[in-house]
Amino acid sequence: MTNPSYAFQTFDPGFTGTTPSAQCTPIYLLTADSITFEDEQFEAISLRAKNWIKASNFVGAGGATLLVPDDEGLLSCVVLGLGPAQIKDQDPLIVGVLPQTLPNGDYRIAYGENSVRDHGRDALAWALGSYRFDRYKKMATAHPKLRIDHGVANLEELLALARATAFGRDLISTPTNDMGPQQIAEAAQALAGTYDVPCRTIVGDDLLTENFPMIHAVGRASDQAPRLVDFSWGSKSNPKVTLVGKGVAFDTGGLDIKSAAGMLLMKKDMGGAANVLALASAIMATDLPVRLRVIIPCVENAISGSAFRPGDVLTSRSGRTVEIGNTDAEGRLILADALTLAGEDEPDLIVDMATLTGAARVALGTDIAGLFSNDDGFAAGLQAASLAEADPLWHMPLWQPYKKLLDSKIADINHIASGGYGGAITAALFLSTFVGAETKWAHIDLMAFNPTAKPGKPIGGETQGMRALYSHLKQLYAHGQ
Repeated sequence: MTNPSYAFQTFDPGFTGTTPSAQCTPIYLLTADSITFEDEQFEAISLRAKNWIKASNFVGAGGATLLVPDDEGLLSCVVLGLGPAQIKDQDPLIVGVLPQTLPNGDYRIAYGENSVRDHGRDALAWALGSYRFDRYKKMATAHPKLRIDHGVANLEELLALARATAFGRDLISTPTNDMGPQQIAEAAQALAGTYDVPCRTIVGDDLLTENFPMIHAVGRASDQAPRLVDFSWGSKSNPKVTLVGKGVAFDTGGLDIKSAAGMLLMKKDMGGAANVLALASAIMATDLPVRLRVIIPCVENAISGSAFRPGDVLTSRSGRTVEIGNTDAEGRLILADALTLAGEDEPDLIVDMATLTGAARVALGTDIAGLFSNDDGFAAGLQAASLAEADPLWHMPLWQPYKKLLDSKIADINHIASGGYGGAITAALFLSTFVGAETKWAHIDLMAFNPTAKPGKPIGGETQGMRALYSHLKQLYAHGQ
């Protein structure tokens, strides 16, 4: 994907398939029990390495890394602590700490004959941990490489997911001066162009002509005109899956202006759009049998004389009127118009992704995205997939009695709730009113950013729910149900 408006780096997953195994430094994965009881994995290590481990008081804590020298002081092997003895209690992406900590060189994971570890998961964790965002800061070009053996049967699919993750991370981490509404749209256009599918973009006042009044209202105060991106891919005979992503390039809060601290990370407010584009990238790269449609409203919630105001009443694409309770709740407005469009061709499934509410972060923290759906079976399957893929989502209730909190005295609905409680739920309920009752729909409220580094998850922009959705869509449409 090349475009002068956004120059994304080429992602290097940190793999090698050419270096002979004997020339790669072995990595041993040890739990605390492995060391204490000297099990098969521990016994595979040389006596010198065992003595070094014990002399270093290495106890196998999760993520702890130990470099073991040989007689000449050169690197002999690496030991990675897994933490608890039971795999279910370990961080499934623990191998992802290594690319950020090991010296340059070629490595291999020394699995024991009786190892039950998922080689593919470890390879994916390594690839995710190899990501670096270096658009603005020069970093070392060389980094450690992992030899991938024949035990990873689905390597191409894993690479597609890793590349999609890097794509989404790049989009989110790029600041708004280089990732405004125009550049978000151009990234979508470039992705569509990669697969030779037309991409339609409606810009500025044409949004009014084509009946997207709330997208226009939210974005009209910015120097960069608001726009809507819409493209489709795949056979028309396949099940229709429509993805909608919140593309707010920056959110000042509008006239209900945010504090300085509240604005600091607002370049990530297009994280929903980035996640949707990342998921679309993975779906198309692996030729998943769906009729994919991607809809992204792209705006900047800026402040000027033309900014929309608290107390305004907007008419939505659906024809329903919306009272503006707070201009800092702009994302749900642009999503409402986009969701109305999404439902017009009656897809089998609509999924929207958005950095929508602080309330979801208070409830679930930054690691877990909130999942809302009008189909409990779909939500249960997606949550199970998210846990299996180490990409956690948590099913939260669309609690219907809270809908009354959205009542307006002068319009059909207010877009924020009265009172200060249940903000993630009431935001999801607002969106639900723009989705047909017969349409299967899910809404994912995500952070889209890692404030601290974790295995396979460096600080910065992050895709959340993308791998989970890919896995569940594959289960539904490629494997059947």
